[in-house]
Amino acid sequence: MANNQPGYFQRYLSLAPVLAVLSVSIAFSTWAVFNFFFPDLLFHPMP
Repeated sequence: MANNQPGYFQRYLSLAPVLAVLSVSIAFSTWAVFNFFFPDLLFHPMP
């Protein structure tokens, strides 16, 4: 168990930036699509 600890830590370190970039790109593309189809809802919310 102690021998595999650095391996798991290294794998997490290499996976964290990938997950961060992926989540940011997905969020930005979702916002871009929503802004393209419903531009009025973002800047002029419904009462």
